[in-house]
Amino acid sequence: MLRQMDAYLEGLVSAEQFAFYQAVCDFADKEIAPHLLAWERQQQLLPEETIAAMAALGLFGLTVEEQYGGQGGGLLELVLMGLALGYHSQSVAITPGAAVSLGIKPLQLCGRPEQKAAHLPELAAGKRMFAFGLSEPGRGSDAANPETTATRIDGGWRLRGEKCWTTNARWASHIIVHALTNPEGRHGHRSTCFIVPMSHPGVHYREMHGKTVWQQSSTGAIAFEDVEVPDEAVLGTVHEGFKVMVTTLNGGRLFIAALALASLAFALDACRTYVQERIQFAGLPIGRFQRVQDVLLDMDIALQQGLTWLLHLVKQYDAGTLPRESAAKVKIECSRRASELLPLAMEICGGVACLDEFGLARHCRDLFVCRVGEGSNFALKTMATRPLVPRIAALLQ
Repeated sequence: MLRQMDAYLEGLVSAEQFAFYQAVCDFADKEIAPHLLAWERQQQLLPEETIAAMAALGLFGLTVEEQYGGQGGGLLELVLMGLALGYHSQSVAITPGAAVSLGIKPLQLCGRPEQKAAHLPELAAGKRMFAFGLSEPGRGSDAANPETTATRIDGGWRLRGEKCWTTNARWASHIIVHALTNPEGRHGHRSTCFIVPMSHPGVHYREMHGKTVWQQSSTGAIAFEDVEVPDEAVLGTVHEGFKVMVTTLNGGRLFIAALALASLAFALDACRTYVQERIQFAGLPIGRFQRVQDVLLDMDIALQQGLTWLLHLVKQYDAGTLPRESAAKVKIECSRRASELLPLAMEICGGVACLDEFGLARHCRDLFVCRVGEGSNFALKTMATRPLVPRIAALLQ
């Protein structure tokens, strides 16, 4: 059975973009889907040879300028990749997704020419990977006030602190560290971003074990023990690190929305196949029941609406006209709607939906990350509401 998502995407993107999406789908069908269950049962992170295969396909250089060896695409291509890979597994899709939207994008937005020349060619080729160091043990939604500090020394900075929930930590060659540099500064102007090699003395990484979501994705804690870096390590402007992070997260939130829709697309296809094959009561398929049809139709409507809205905003992002609140709203709604519908999808399939080989439980579980990743939905609702109540928002500045 053809994927329902494909019918909607074909009318929303160009023929060339749709052909790219189909090529990534073919790759995922052949290189990801046959191995996914074994990786999960063995509690195995995404194998490095699979990451290398994605690099050979050009997935790490999708948005990198051609002068640096990339594909020269935009966020639209990245989102299409997320839909194609995320259909089977969000935790597979987030590996190149975070490497590009959270690792490469800050360098593209805020890097100096010499920093771009030093890093982008190998990042585009998948030979190097940047991680995004934002979350901390004591800081989640309050990202403007990191506990990790960077203090001035002769010719540079000394970093102390710890980052956690860092995606791609195991494979990262460098981490972009968001650190407090001006405690007395006004809100949003207290921090600075630094590019720090993972091999630097004083940088200590450990994988965060016991995670039950995004099981093939590396999630690490990274400590900085008196790590000294030169002024050349600063990414962007001193004391303007929060701007780097906020600008980066707009695109990341659109990618997370794509992962939520990819899970919804998988559930819709799995269910519509199952309800036509599952025979009960008078030898007829269960898909004839109105309550079953209601769930299928609700999933279909949510998928079509979500894709149309998301791709409209992605095109705005690539044009540089996307409001920050719009990225938050589509991420909130796509993750919320998919999370509401996946348990119903499991329910109409019954006990078989609990089996790992059926796939629905994986997507239902991983949707939790879509609700809390790239800013929790609760925190994003507060931010997205501000334009609706400007006088109240002004009081909170």
